Amino acid sequence: VCIVCNVVKLWASAFGGEIKSISTKYSGSQLLQKKYKDQEKSVRLEEVDGAKLVKTVAENMEEIFRRKAEATRRLVEAAEEAHLQHEENPDLQYEYFNAVLINEVDEDGNSVELGGEFILEPNDHFNNLSVNLSLSVVQVPTNMYNKDPDIVNGVYWSEALNKVFVDNFERDPSLIWQYFGSAKGFFRQYPGVKWHPDEHGVISFDCRNRKWYIQAATSPKDVVILVDVSGSMKGLRLTIARQTVSSILDTLGDDDFFNIIAYNQEIHYVEPCLNGTLVQADRTNKDHFREHLDKLFAKGIGLLGEALAEAFTILNEFNQAGRGSVCSRAIMLVTDGATKMYDDVFAKYNWPERKVRIFPYLIGRESAFADNLKWMACTNKGYFSQISTLADVQENVMRYLHVMSRPKVIDHEHDTVWTEAYVDSALGVSKGPNPVTTVAMPVFSTKNETVSCGILLGVAGTDIPIQELMKTVPKHKLGIHGYVFAITNNGYILMHPDLRPLYQEGQKRRKAHYSSVDLSEVEWEDTDDFLRTAMVNRKTGTFSMEVKRTVDKGVRIIPVCDYVCSVGVALSRGHGKYFFKGNVSLEAGLRDLEQPDVALAHEWTYCNTDEHHEHRYLTQIQAIRLYLTGRKPHLKCDRELIQQVLFDAVVTAPLEAYWTGLALNKSENPDKGVEIAFLGTRTGLSRTNLFVAPEQLTNQDLLTAEDNEGVFNADHFPLWYKRAAEQVPGTFVYSIPFSSARENKSVVLASTAIQLLDDRKSPIAAAVGIQMKLDFFQRKFWTASRQCNALDGKCTISCDNEDIKCYLIDNNGFILVSEDYSQTGLFFGEVEGVVMNKLLLMGSFKRITLYDYQALCKEYAGSSDSAHTLLDVTKVLPDISLNVCVSAERAQRRTMMVPCDTEYPAFVSERTIKETTGSIECEGCMRTFVIQQIPSSNLFMVVFYRLCVPITFNPLAHNESLKCERLKFQKDRKRPDSCHPFHPEENAMECGSAATLSPTLVAAVFPILTFFISR
Repeated sequence: VCIVCNVVKLWASAFGGEIKSISTKYSGSQLLQKKYKDQEKSVRLEEVDGAKLVKTVAENMEEIFRRKAEATRRLVEAAEEAHLQHEENPDLQYEYFNAVLINEVDEDGNSVELGGEFILEPNDHFNNLSVNLSLSVVQVPTNMYNKDPDIVNGVYWSEALNKVFVDNFERDPSLIWQYFGSAKGFFRQYPGVKWHPDEHGVISFDCRNRKWYIQAATSPKDVVILVDVSGSMKGLRLTIARQTVSSILDTLGDDDFFNIIAYNQEIHYVEPCLNGTLVQADRTNKDHFREHLDKLFAKGIGLLGEALAEAFTILNEFNQAGRGSVCSRAIMLVTDGATKMYDDVFAKYNWPERKVRIFPYLIGRESAFADNLKWMACTNKGYFSQISTLADVQENVMRYLHVMSRPKVIDHEHDTVWTEAYVDSALGVSKGPNPVTTVAMPVFSTKNETVSCGILLGVAGTDIPIQELMKTVPKHKLGIHGYVFAITNNGYILMHPDLRPLYQEGQKRRKAHYSSVDLSEVEWEDTDDFLRTAMVNRKTGTFSMEVKRTVDKGVRIIPVCDYVCSVGVALSRGHGKYFFKGNVSLEAGLRDLEQPDVALAHEWTYCNTDEHHEHRYLTQIQAIRLYLTGRKPHLKCDRELIQQVLFDAVVTAPLEAYWTGLALNKSENPDKGVEIAFLGTRTGLSRTNLFVAPEQLTNQDLLTAEDNEGVFNADHFPLWYKRAAEQVPGTFVYSIPFSSARENKSVVLASTAIQLLDDRKSPIAAAVGIQMKLDFFQRKFWTASRQCNALDGKCTISCDNEDIKCYLIDNNGFILVSEDYSQTGLFFGEVEGVVMNKLLLMGSFKRITLYDYQALCKEYAGSSDSAHTLLDVTKVLPDISLNVCVSAERAQRRTMMVPCDTEYPAFVSERTIKETTGSIECEGCMRTFVIQQIPSSNLFMVVFYRLCVPITFNPLAHNESLKCERLKFQKDRKRPDSCHPFHPEENAMECGSAATLSPTLVAAVFPILTFFISR
């Protein structure tokens, strides 16, 4: 073993020296280090003031929120005034631009009705969609009649919003989609854009089901849904009932709580583990209950009285305990009839206060028991509806929202609501793939004759891209691993770098109904919810916690913004604690900044070019010049950041000449193994130099928008920069980009950090690196592994020997070199599991458990889409069972990706261990191995004798999201500040066809109503 040890050490030294020499030479790292060291005495070192930084971020975000809220308020005022001036006309004929029909023609080439020519032009501000900046369009759900008098009248008076839409956009060019969602069901959207039906010719989008509409239209509510599953509900009636319940769930938002009870002669909780409680109406819980609806079947007789008593008990106990919404309460009754009025139940639980509203939905065409259900609605401030067909479900369910919104409308409270970050799949055509948050306000009828009716006209809203919020963050002050995050009152993410709305594996498809990611699901190290609870309760302060990424420790600082969010800043300790400032002349800085090899971080804000239309088409470098030369006095720029990016431009400028000299020297890089040299600095400045023609690049995505992990983004530094910063100074980090390994365009990146001072805590000034061909890199390895100390040159040990296997792995256990080329990029434990197990037991590597609560899992085991670095925790890593020697066939079933919670075992090398030897016995064979660190790198050479059976690895994914304990568990949340459960002036007789009650019933109802109202 000692002989092997010495030889492997020789190989490692030879390869390490060769590859470091190449990396150092072509990256120019020594030159750049010298240029920054030359500035050491002239720069000023400052400690990052976290409290000041987070206050600045909160103020910047508040300003954005304020401007968007003002734009929405102008829409509300214009809509209410337009409706006030409009007289309803049931015979009104009006041609409007229908979002689906615009620019459509019939067989004769003529424009179809409600279509017409609608000018559309591509606009990069709206994701390069073709839009009309002068007009809005109107979308009407497929199940509604385009020319219904209510629709036509609403569309007619809301035309007045076009002028306000345009005016808002001129005042604030950063605005994107503005809209008005009508209580009648139509949706007016600006700028105008064409909508396209799905493959079935349907557009299922109904604005009244969107979170922004629900939250703005009604106060938070606790709801119990009672579903009749007696024998008379068999067949079509039960199908309609299921759809009715599902539609009711659509109208519930994150501030609401609910449960569903099925009843016949017994009471059955649809989810048995949630007996006697309510759960938050988030997407996960609602989808979980929908799955259980399909399991309902009809039999027996229906005892409604017991079901009502159970519903009242839950609602009252929950409310008295201060749980749930602590605001409005309602019982939704889905049945085909009631044999009596159950006034004894209402007298016991709900009268005289009538704090729980009753909404009966009569299923089927029969109306024998309709009077009893109408009576229940009218005497309990609710609304009665009859649903005869599936087509009737949507509109009838929506009517209850009108009743629930009445108190808010009579109070005339224009509460402003904000949603969490979401990607609306229904509006994907128009909103694009990027997450947004929506600000929305209700729109009321202000006509005198409708005051007591409390008529909600609809909801006005506008979207804010999360990207715009991120642009307010001074990323250069946060450091390499620092970031900003914000949450809503429910603890849901508004902004966080780990928020992932897209599928993994590079496929830019949205996850279905993506929203409602809780802070605890991305800051999972916060096991006691200390951070989350403090932020939800709007507390401020600072605290530290361990973070299992490459950052050893992190500090979170929590301030609060005045709207519906809390903001936090995460700062890493060590080099992330300091920031340095240097000075250069304006002339020198601009000269070097404007060189063709220079680029600035696309998503960083050096100058705000969004505030004025004339600035929108300026590049950041153009804007900086105009700002510094005083030619654009209205341009708002970050002077401190600009001064430092000019400094970095001057200090890094000599590398351009250095790289050019190498490229022009024909004797250098003869086999074109090194393709690109690149650098990035703390201010988001980058330089690149090609050593080969662009079309000859093995991986053309490096440092482009396609290479998301490899560029400066609003929420992160490049991955090669972050990894280099965590290594010992002077060490190069080698890695294979995950995307390029998968696509077989394999390259190796080498990068190293440039420090300002000779101190571990020194701020990192820059990182520099190269891209080389994988086969070039591997050839260097195989050449080194053929060396030996034999005088005759005949080596007894070589990686070419059949009984010896050689690998090159990185510090996270991923293979860069293997005799089997197809193993490149795989996790070493998946190929040589027994050896990896032994390395873990010996302490050469340690296992770290990571979690992902936003994961998507394949339903079969054995996925090898593994991460290539501990930093990149979004891919599934294989699990290892220690001391196991087995073999197994990998399942080959193809199934769809499903949301899941995943535990990730990640692995990291122990830095203090330079070499290790060991042996393993497995199925009667003995394997001896040597692991040797490659000097000045993050790499290890692994060499061993004899083959042994590999073990099979399975991802450890556990779908706990929907387990009973998690469903029951209610995290802290801050309730909305306003609540409008009822109003003494509301007209409770607007309760759904109450005028058709029989004379006897009317006589019975009125004495009771008079008594209640007088109280």
